[in-house]
Amino acid sequence: MDLATLIGLVGAAVLVGTAVIMGTSPEVFMNPTGLLLVVGGSLFVVLAKFSITQFKFAFKAAARAFKFQLPSIQESIDELVELSKVARREGMIALESREVSSPFLQQGLQMLADGYSAEMIRDMMEKERLLTLERNQAGGQVFSALGEVSPAMGMIGTLVGLVQMLSNMGDPSLIGPAMAVALLTTLYGAMIATMIASPIADKLWVRMNQEAKMQELWIDAVLAIKGDKNPRVLEQMLTIYLPPEHRSASDAEADNTAGERT
Repeated sequence: MDLATLIGLVGAAVLVGTAVIMGTSPEVFMNPTGLLLVVGGSLFVVLAKFSITQFKFAFKAAARAFKFQLPSIQESIDELVELSKVARREGMIALESREVSSPFLQQGLQMLADGYSAEMIRDMMEKERLLTLERNQAGGQVFSALGEVSPAMGMIGTLVGLVQMLSNMGDPSLIGPAMAVALLTTLYGAMIATMIASPIADKLWVRMNQEAKMQELWIDAVLAIKGDKNPRVLEQMLTIYLPPEHRSASDAEADNTAGERT
């Protein structure tokens, strides 16, 4: 569970809710007409921008903003070094039965066990990486579009409410409800964009980049294992994926381990 996403969204909602409760009755801020116009209208406009498949996938992908299972870079490097040792000690066929942290990496190990050439492994894994990247981009694009559309739909609701208000100036009882629609639709649009759509879209882009980077690491490692690289050399190769402040510590630990062996 990503606590940053959960705490951020819940915290913002609690603060807005507290401000509403402290100021007046919460019922004042509930307007079914405005909600129907902003929420329903925004979803239909976003649907018009994408295919039904992309639209449905985006809401499934939204769960990745809250829960995303991906090993850390250091954990993955340790796992890959161990796989390299297994391949050197027992042969490539032994990798077939190993349980790993990702289906993408499992696919690469399967190709190693099946004796695919390095060129074919690179082509197939790179194609899979690009297809995964494309699917993940759709989720971010849908929520980015929702963040752009919902304030505009809120403004449309405001204009509708103002027209209704001006057209009923002779009946004071109708001015209040029309004004409520005019103001609340702007509020609804701003809240959907600022507190829901934009944060989820940005987090999905972050997740997409994290997964793409990890897949690049796995491709490099699988090809290095195919080339029978020494596990120590493989580890040094992969430390480039670590943040600069963590590389020196990782290298020092590896050097200490090598010194103990000698």
